[in-house]
Amino acid sequence: MILIGRDTPERDDVRQFLAGHLADMYATSPPESVHALEPAALAGPDVGFWTARENSRLLGCAALKRLSPGDGEIKSMRTAEWARGRGVASALLRHLLAEARTTGYRRLYLETGSQEFFAPARRLYERHGFAACPPFADYAPDPHSVFMTLRLDAG
Repeated sequence: MILIGRDTPERDDVRQFLAGHLADMYATSPPESVHALEPAALAGPDVGFWTARENSRLLGCAALKRLSPGDGEIKSMRTAEWARGRGVASALLRHLLAEARTTGYRRLYLETGSQEFFAPARRLYERHGFAACPPFADYAPDPHSVFMTLRLDAG
């Protein structure tokens, strides 16, 4: 059974997991187009961080960053390579959507890559209702980035 719960990005197994995430981001995108946060930033006061685990084994993680009282940004969505195809990312995303609604967010945003490596992520977000949008917050137009948004309902 997959369990999702609040966690800290500074936990040893999570730090290693996030190091792999950052390595993939830098291997796939130019440095100026990598917007993944370091573990210390993911532990900040405006960020909620969750992991998905099965029998204590880390399957994936996701974060929700506050942009404004009504807006949030999804950060650091990642599923362990060996756990892909098991619904971990969908479960994490559903959890983030529920947390965002509970927090009172009216809109969620995200930035992901435009390269083929990120195609599964883009399909996941589209299946959950996200649509392309212009850059938001402090982002600038970037051919290596795709920006997406979802308006949240009260339910």
